[in-house]
Amino acid sequence: MNDEITVYVEGVRRSLAGLSEATREELLEDLPEHLAEVRAEGSGTLVDRLGTPEAYASELRSTAGLVGGFPEPPLDRFAQLREARDQALDLLARADRRTGPVIGYEKASDFLVLLRPGWWVLRGYLVAMALAYVLSDGTRLGLLPRIGNNELVALFLLAGCVIVSIVLGKRSAAFSRLPRLAVQSGTVVLVIFALSGFLTADDNARTPGYSDVNYGYSDPNPYSNVNDVYVYDGQGRLVPNARLYDQDGSPIQLGTNMCTDPSTGETIRSRNIGVPYCPQDAPFGGSSALPSASAPTEAPSPSTSAPADATSQPTRSAPASFSR
Repeated sequence: MNDEITVYVEGVRRSLAGLSEATREELLEDLPEHLAEVRAEGSGTLVDRLGTPEAYASELRSTAGLVGGFPEPPLDRFAQLREARDQALDLLARADRRTGPVIGYEKASDFLVLLRPGWWVLRGYLVAMALAYVLSDGTRLGLLPRIGNNELVALFLLAGCVIVSIVLGKRSAAFSRLPRLAVQSGTVVLVIFALSGFLTADDNARTPGYSDVNYGYSDPNPYSNVNDVYVYDGQGRLVPNARLYDQDGSPIQLGTNMCTDPSTGETIRSRNIGVPYCPQDAPFGGSSALPSASAPTEAPSPSTSAPADATSQPTRSAPASFSR
């Protein structure tokens, strides 16, 4: 500190060279003590607080007729922010010291240092996932950073990002201020990205996928307002937990899995994997026959049931309802 004050005083002295020796010594007489007070009142160097020695000497020239007329330091516009920052850092330091013994360390930050390699690996994974999210063509990523739905590319991208992250972590201690600030800013962005992805994955895990086949009010699609699907077999019996698939083997997911308890009126989420989600709301009950335009066909009696050996049964003609 004394070296800084000495250098600053000498800079001011050189800048006052145009004044008489008596005036210059009068202006500089109490300057070291004044600089020491300014230095003790706040953070930052004397140049930050008072400006350069040349600028300070220029202000001293205007007070050449006054003894001890030193200009006041400029008002710090960020004083409140600096104070809030210092208070937050002090609070974190105290929490660090108090939490450490709970987990068996002098400070909690000592334990966090041991987790750095794990964070480097996780950071590489998050970077790979972020790149895949930006470069993907709308394909769902899953747990791998797929680009073009290619697992091999995903593995190479993941390995490269993890290696770069580990190398960056080992060398970051030697970075200057701006590169270190860039790494810290990137870390904040990655944490936000990770939290967003975690919340999305959690929501998908708790909510089974379904879609209301709804394409707008003017859409004539008869399935636009489907809330649930009920599958009945040929005997009019309700099929529980049925799965529906299209011609490509992709699942057809319709409706919503929210059911209303008729006794309480409470809306709860169904635990059924397939449809119907709410079997208690079946429109035709669980065992009654489906409505039909033609008369229902009587079920064959046990005495007329087909024998086990189909080859010995004579060929039967089609029922009258199907004959032309």
